[in-house]
Amino acid sequence: MEDIAQTMRQDLQGAGKFLAFWLGKEEFAVPVGRIREIIPWQEITPVPQAAAYVLGVINLRGKVVPVMDLRLRLGMAGQDRGLRACIVVMQPDAKKTQSPIGVVVDGVSEVLQIQPGEVEETASLSSGWMHLGYVNQIAKSKGKVKLLLEMDSVLAGPMEVPADAEEPELAGAAKG
Repeated sequence: MEDIAQTMRQDLQGAGKFLAFWLGKEEFAVPVGRIREIIPWQEITPVPQAAAYVLGVINLRGKVVPVMDLRLRLGMAGQDRGLRACIVVMQPDAKKTQSPIGVVVDGVSEVLQIQPGEVEETASLSSGWMHLGYVNQIAKSKGKVKLLLEMDSVLAGPMEVPADAEEPELAGAAKG
């Protein structure tokens, strides 16, 4: 876990620029240095016996790139893709030793500058995405909260939500 925190600190010490995107009503952000490109929605070739959140692969200028539904990976309910849905091709590791992976998001909102003073650790929050290590920091930028997604954990974490983990809550979701 300390390695993940170190990676996030290194990302923050860099340019401090993040790509913000939507998954439902939640706004997430990842360091711009991890983004290879953003491409419009396109046909995805399914891969048999892949994890439920893996939609398949695409051909990106002659290179096969796996694509995952980030909503499903984070344990969120799936939904129809809107007109703003796109595939963000990311570098899964900061050291750039792994092949890129595409993640489907509901829409890209902006590139923003986040100062280290605008970031808080999520150590006090122990459920949902925080429990799984997918979100270790939260940024307060322009009067809004952005969940800083830890891509190393998202890609390397457990394939299923542990039985003792609480379901992630969505903003504005009623408790039932």
